[in-house]
Amino acid sequence: MNANTKKSIWAVIAGLLAIIIATTVVDIVLHAVHVYPPTNQPINDAQALLATFYRVVIGVAGAYLTASLAPDRPMRHAMILGYVGVVLALVGVVVTWNLGLGPR
Repeated sequence: MNANTKKSIWAVIAGLLAIIIATTVVDIVLHAVHVYPPTNQPINDAQALLATFYRVVIGVAGAYLTASLAPDRPMRHAMILGYVGVVLALVGVVVTWNLGLGPR
C-alpha cells in the first residue's frame, strides 16, 4: 500500500469519525437539555427535522474535512465518504426499524 492510498483511507476515516463524534455529542447535549426525550422514547417530527438539519450541516463539514485531507481528487474522497455514510445509515434503519424510536 503506497503513501497516497494510506492518506486516502485516513481522509475518509477522519471525516467519518468527525461526523460520528460530532453528531453523537450534539445528540447527547440535546437529550441532556431536554430538547429530545429520554433515549428510550420516540422523537416527534419537529425533533426529527432538527436532527436532520444539524446532521446535514455536520455531514457537509465532515465531507469538507475529508476533501481537505485527501492527497488528490478531493471530490472523489468526499463522495466515497457519502457512500459509506449511506450504507451505515441504511444499516441503522434496518437495525432500529422495529424499536419505534422515531418517525418512519
